[in-house]
Amino acid sequence: MHDRDGDVDGRGGHRDYRIETRSIHAGQDADPETGALMTPVYANSTYEQDAPGDHRGYEYSRTGNPTRTDLEENLASLEGAEYGRAFASGMASINTVLNLLEAGDHVVTGNDVYGGTHRIFTQVYEDYDLEFSFVDMTDLDELEAAFRPETELLWLETPTNPLMSIVDVAGAAEIAHDHDAICAIDNTFATPYLQRPLESGADVVSHSLTKYLGGHSDVVGGALLTNDPDLDERFGFYQNAVGATPGPFDCFLVLRGTKTLPVRMDRHCENARAIAEWLDDHPDVDRVYYPGLESHPGHEVAAEQMDDFGGMLSFELDAALEQVAEVVSTTEVFTLAESLGGVESLIEQPAPMTHAAIPREERLEAGLSDSLIRVSVGIEHVDDLIADLERAIETALG
Repeated sequence: MHDRDGDVDGRGGHRDYRIETRSIHAGQDADPETGALMTPVYANSTYEQDAPGDHRGYEYSRTGNPTRTDLEENLASLEGAEYGRAFASGMASINTVLNLLEAGDHVVTGNDVYGGTHRIFTQVYEDYDLEFSFVDMTDLDELEAAFRPETELLWLETPTNPLMSIVDVAGAAEIAHDHDAICAIDNTFATPYLQRPLESGADVVSHSLTKYLGGHSDVVGGALLTNDPDLDERFGFYQNAVGATPGPFDCFLVLRGTKTLPVRMDRHCENARAIAEWLDDHPDVDRVYYPGLESHPGHEVAAEQMDDFGGMLSFELDAALEQVAEVVSTTEVFTLAESLGGVESLIEQPAPMTHAAIPREERLEAGLSDSLIRVSVGIEHVDDLIADLERAIETALG
């Protein structure tokens, strides 16, 4: 497993402090005028200039805002990046990476990606003459075989959403670079507390800040992190030109969330591991998808590139579809809802919910069955969570 310690001095404020310390302090010095400890919410659209074109670092809040700057520096520090850009949503971050491409370019990506990612690839950017190949990312030979001369981007998730497959980031990044392509990875499920893909060779890391980094299901946001100044400059241009930027209060909420990321993730992982082991022994459960189980095919790779195995898991029941629907609809502690990464536990069926945008035949071919249940394990007491699942399964299956 990788070392969480930071040893890079730069814009992200890494210095030699560990991530638990940087999550609280990086990018968040006390206000020099008032001494305010928490980053102020700079609710400004515009800023006074000393002379035409002579400003004090900020001119218009779409271009830059002090609260957003603090968030971007904090996120860059956590991810081990020199540069960070915040966006209005995770999808805005993904869209910004796609802005790098031109008509005729080709993208290699996974056959098990978030439904919103699949949607923007196939229902938006294919109309602009981009091509996408969806492959099994766990097979590096299959991944490399998908590359073409016009391939410009490799887009990864690991763990994947919702099948929790594990992709060898270092191996995938090496393949991308051998083909002169950018390697970008959505690190939302793992967070920088558990996995830092830039250390393994990725060029760009994307996050939905809505999830674990915000952590409280009360804000929507996204981010891109990189060590490449040219990429960061282009991201900054699109950030300003397109305007999909977060407001200062959204940035403030995410900064509040990152302060407790380490302690929350420890509990998420602890609870998820216990629930996965319980489900793995349950007579009505056909299969559990959790990389922390030694039976998971990606367990060894996950143990190498992650510091723990995360708070997300999926499972399949030996049950009819209507029984599966009853399970996810009758839990009391788990809430039937989309999204993930909050302190509260959520449960859903990906096929009709988060992954409904993917055609059914493609979902089934990738192994995403209609009966799959995805769980975002929160930080409640694990005994209550297990009891809730046990009651719902027993009620539905009789």
